[in-house]
Amino acid sequence: MTTPAGTTELRELVLPLQANHHNTLFAGQGLQLMAKAAFLAARGLAQKEVVMASVTHVDFLSPVPVGYQLILRGWISRIGRSSMTVCVTGIADKPGIPAEEVLKGVFEMVAVDASGRPAPIDRSYLDKETA
Repeated sequence: MTTPAGTTELRELVLPLQANHHNTLFAGQGLQLMAKAAFLAARGLAQKEVVMASVTHVDFLSPVPVGYQLILRGWISRIGRSSMTVCVTGIADKPGIPAEEVLKGVFEMVAVDASGRPAPIDRSYLDKETA
């Protein structure tokens, strides 16, 4: 199964190693997972390596207990010359319990060349009707 360029979906099981002293997902682990989703969405669209420039907004809406599945969805909401804005949401679910949005964030990612310098994003494949 393939996903459209600039989108991604990851599934993670929240394990005790990722938990805080409340037995819920540690915020730093949640942020790391969101950054991973942002990276994969941005690299998929840019078709080259990317780096994170900033995190402009993150909300931890509800705790995620150990044993829950965390579904992270990332998509590109803006494309610049070499930068992209990536939105990420996290939905927690467990059999028999309704799914709930628990995380959301906005990440700024930049496409880079082999030297780590900003590189333009090739847009020709994004809109086949105008290319």
